Amino acid sequence: MRYLPLTAADRTAMLNTIGATSIDELFAEVPATARIAPLADLPLAQSELEVERAIGAMAARNLAANSAPCFLGGGAYRHHIPAAVDHLIQRGEFLTSYTPYQPEISQGTLQYLFEFQTQVALLTGMEIANASLYDGAVACAEAVMMANRLTGRHRAVLAGGLHPHYREVCATYARFVGFELARCDPDPRPQQELAALLDDRTSCVVVQNPDFWGELHDWSALAETCHERGALLVVVVTEIVSLGALKPPGEMGADIVAGEGQSLGNALNYGGPYLGLFATREKFVRQMPGRLVGETRDADGRRGFVLTLSTREQHIRRERATSNVCTNSGLCALAFTIHLALLGETGFTKLAWLNHATAVTLAERIARIPGVSLVNPTFFNEFTIRLPVPAAPVVEALAARGILGGIPASRLYPKRPQLANLLLVAATETVTDHDISRFECALREVLA
Repeated sequence: MRYLPLTAADRTAMLNTIGATSIDELFAEVPATARIAPLADLPLAQSELEVERAIGAMAARNLAANSAPCFLGGGAYRHHIPAAVDHLIQRGEFLTSYTPYQPEISQGTLQYLFEFQTQVALLTGMEIANASLYDGAVACAEAVMMANRLTGRHRAVLAGGLHPHYREVCATYARFVGFELARCDPDPRPQQELAALLDDRTSCVVVQNPDFWGELHDWSALAETCHERGALLVVVVTEIVSLGALKPPGEMGADIVAGEGQSLGNALNYGGPYLGLFATREKFVRQMPGRLVGETRDADGRRGFVLTLSTREQHIRRERATSNVCTNSGLCALAFTIHLALLGETGFTKLAWLNHATAVTLAERIARIPGVSLVNPTFFNEFTIRLPVPAAPVVEALAARGILGGIPASRLYPKRPQLANLLLVAATETVTDHDISRFECALREVLA
């Protein structure tokens, strides 16, 4: 009864008050196909100690990224996080603070969000950035809806190199919000000619750099074509560290940049919470989702910070809201900001080049293995290789040898047999020469 204090009589009284005859009526809007009819196959009651043991045994079956040579990527990257980051974000002023509705008592929170926005705008080469969104996939979908509002059109073209999770989130939004998607085939080479898919109904083209397969692109020519035809260019960046070495999307002519900020200050964390980045041109600011923190001066001339724009349903009438995202990833944004501030511009650039150099070494070593070929010749810290056999069993065999050997494309595209032999491999600054040697030797053994 510790966690279930209500009696059957209590529940009946509550149902009578709201005019429902059963608890099931409360879930009438949930489709029957989405409900679990019988109870889940779980023990009905266990002590706290028994639960800890059971969960611990399940967790022990995992091969954690920090306990083995890790070559995983695919939108979530293992980077070294300075100890100062976690120490600072756990200060009570940051850890327990919530939405800064009252700026006069939220100056610290507003200031770090202002600094975060500045950093994101500088990294992406854009004029303005918001105070963050949930994650990169949500930022991508919000970018498409923003393009729809700006152009008055309702058709988006998604490149084949866009991360499959981002594609699926866009498809979910399209289904319920009501816009059309044209999704290119996810074949790493060759890329489908995107300009040919533009028509007078197209609001935007969504591309990624580096793309899902690791290939690098300069989207400048595509940006010009989009603008000539009245469409916008959305550039997605899932590995923000790449911007320490690559041409930023803003210099390519991007109108909106949607990204994932997990790589800075935020550990893998089994998939979240992560950090959505969103930047755009200043002329589009009033259609930007989320919140915008601005700098001001108080009555005494002192520097201060306020919420300049709040386009969410919590702040304004639903029909005027540009987004239904009801919070931002504030603590994750703070971790991002602290990590980047510790690196500085020089350190961030060095980190990017270290990632690239490590990946080049890995690619050269892997390419020497008989039957293995490199799919994309240009990359940052992640690339795709083609194996002589399906990649999924190879990954399992590598894991049995204590190596997290990458992501088989079939895991994200299970219905495309032509991708079965493709393996995505990433190498960050956390990968050592010894890790690369172990990976090469193990892969040779598995393929022999």
